[in-house]
Order: sequence, then C-alpha cells, then structure tokens
Amino acid sequence: MTSSAPAQYVTKPLTPQTWPDFAALVEANNGVWGGCWCIGFHPDGFQDSREGNRDAKRAHVENRTVHQILVYAGDECVGWCQYGPPGEVASIKNAKAYEKELVALPDWRIGCVFAGSKHRRQGVVRAALAAALSAIGEAGGGVVEAYPEQLDGRAPQRGAFLHTGPESLFEEFGFERDRRIAKWRWVMRRTVTS
Repeated sequence: MTSSAPAQYVTKPLTPQTWPDFAALVEANNGVWGGCWCIGFHPDGFQDSREGNRDAKRAHVENRTVHQILVYAGDECVGWCQYGPPGEVASIKNAKAYEKELVALPDWRIGCVFAGSKHRRQGVVRAALAAALSAIGEAGGGVVEAYPEQLDGRAPQRGAFLHTGPESLFEEFGFERDRRIAKWRWVMRRTVTS
C-alpha cells in the first residue's frame, strides 16, 4: 500500500529561492541536532562548526548538489525530506555493516527527515516523504533505499527525534526490509516507477 501526503501541506524543493525558509526552520530548531544543518549525509560531511555546516549546506543548494523537499504549513517551512543518488547522499549510519552485504548501490537514498519541534506527529514527515518519492518518479525512478529505525519491541524513545524516520512510516509507502545494519536500524528498499 502506498501512502499519500496530508492535504494541509504544500511541498517545494530546496533551492536558492527557498533557502531562507529552510534556514529559518533550522535556526528555530537550534541548528538541528546542535548545528548539523542537514549536511552530515553529503560527501563532505560535517564541518568544524555550526557556521561551517550552514555554509557547506548553502553551497550545495547554490550548486544544485542537493535534493530536498521542504514542507510548508501556510508560508512557514515546517519540515523536510533529504534524498538523492548515492554520490550525493554518500554517508549513511552504520556504513560498515551496510557495506559488508552490499550487492549493488541503489539509484536513490533517503538521507534524513525532519519536522520542526512544534509540528511533530502532524504528518509533516509523511508529506515530505510522499513528495520526495514523487520527485524521484519524475526523475526516472529506480531503486530507493532508506535506513529507518525499528520501533517495535523497543522501549519508547522519549524526547528523541528519529532523523532517518521510523520503519513503520516507510512500510506505509511500500518499502520492505532488505537487511539489518544495527540493532534497531534496517536497510529498506522500494522501486519507484517513472
């Protein structure tokens, strides 16, 4: 079964024109996870400071080397889904375990998902993921991988935000488990058609 985006949201790609909206959301949320600015999955990874992370992310946006869907509630950016080909979303959590059983790289990867602290559990990430999968289809489709966290059988993660998303959300969108790469993390795959 394929899920869809909640109707109350509008989505747009992260571009130089939407950068101010993205930056406002990041700044309103402490730079996201203490200043990562959603740069950790890019090939250049984390820089030496919050400002370095911000500048590196902005350079990717200016150079069009980032695929990211922003979610809006009215005029306010409230969340996102980062995705891209493996050369763009080059770093993933539990990479050593991932590479042990790697047969072939996917065409696309989902890097991270985020909803602003005042907009969680309201369908923001669902809207972002739906729009990202649609954009992947428009770009020709292919095999898409995600690396979400399993919640079943696990103690509640109080106050935690799962930056790669919960496994159950990806199941709603037709992703299936491929292999475990950590106690609570899975490689999940789905083929998107154009």
